[in-house]
Amino acid sequence: MIKYPMTVQGARALEEELTHLTKVVRPKLSQDIGTARELGDLKENAEYHAAREQQGMVEARIRDIEGRMQNAVIIDVTTIAHTGKVIFGSTVEIANIETDESVTYQIVGEDEADIKLGKISVGSPIARALIAKEEGDVVAVKTPSGVIEYDIVKVKHI
Repeated sequence: MIKYPMTVQGARALEEELTHLTKVVRPKLSQDIGTARELGDLKENAEYHAAREQQGMVEARIRDIEGRMQNAVIIDVTTIAHTGKVIFGSTVEIANIETDESVTYQIVGEDEADIKLGKISVGSPIARALIAKEEGDVVAVKTPSGVIEYDIVKVKHI
């Protein structure tokens, strides 16, 4: 059984999505299917087929979320002693050694990753390079344009 690491915020977001799908979207789709069924011949009823297709996608997403939540390992980084070491859930400020450009990322689970929000997946090349390193360490990250070296400036548990 695969376990999925997840932050507290990521688990909360999935729970909210699950609640929305089961309490709002699912009942509305059932209603839409009932309404479309009343329109007559189901073979040529585009509304019915569209609602059924949507229902299938929603049910698949519900099963996916339930499976992920069942196999989630929720990690609250704020309860872990700060040692300066990069761990899952920590927020890391790194500086490109060549350009001195700095960027901050939080290392999160797959479902939570959103580069626009500064959240990178624990499985991403940069996160894999950072995990278990400490403030002051230099890490080399393989990118499509070559190897980039970063200095770990600050590690935070927020």
